[in-house]
Amino acid sequence: MFRLIVSCLTVLTVGFVPAAEKPNKEASREALRVFNDLIGSWRATGTPEGTREEKQRGFWTESMDWQWQFKGDDAWLKVAFAKSKYFTKAELRYLPEKKQYQLTLTTNAKEALTFTGQRENRVVTFERDDTKKHETQRLVITLLHSNRFLYRYEIKPQSQAAFTRLYQVGATKEGVPFGQGDGRPECVVSGGLGRIQVKYKGETYYVCCTGCRDAFNDDPEKCLKEYRERKKKEAEENGR
Repeated sequence: MFRLIVSCLTVLTVGFVPAAEKPNKEASREALRVFNDLIGSWRATGTPEGTREEKQRGFWTESMDWQWQFKGDDAWLKVAFAKSKYFTKAELRYLPEKKQYQLTLTTNAKEALTFTGQRENRVVTFERDDTKKHETQRLVITLLHSNRFLYRYEIKPQSQAAFTRLYQVGATKEGVPFGQGDGRPECVVSGGLGRIQVKYKGETYYVCCTGCRDAFNDDPEKCLKEYRERKKKEAEENGR
């Protein structure tokens, strides 16, 4: 009898994986879906703080391209900058164990700056401590509309109590008229706005970016299963 109990416990223990150790892919995806409006190409204008003359002299334009990325159970967003005054690329992730967002920016000097932050409605505030410069750096993303967002960069030296804004960038989505509604297909991978057609077994579906297109083409059955489960869950929640 004792051996039987031990055998049963052994089987249960071997098959058990603590919740904290399980990959929380769905938590990351859900947390990142608030940024679905960012997927696509953007044109932007940057303005430094200062006098009118300083703003005019320091004025610049840049463009951005946001995409979903998937690898195994991991999901994140990436952005490529063109003609930016400060950055070349970035990655946006969610850390479920810390309940924080992580933004890693690569500067024009190829330096990687990692920020962590929290979201409040449609505003995400990222911060990092720069020990070399003895200051705290802050980047704030404000999602104004499905085709309009801002980001601003601020610093706070250790000798100061408040942050000082260095510049702000306003971005408008390319190819999308301002104020357009959501009367377009949904991405079957991310739940964002579908822009690219994909086909499977004679049926046409939509995805929002090349990252989602590649994920769908790699395993369409898995993507469609997750999409149907998500829609079923949404319907159940809306019916409560």
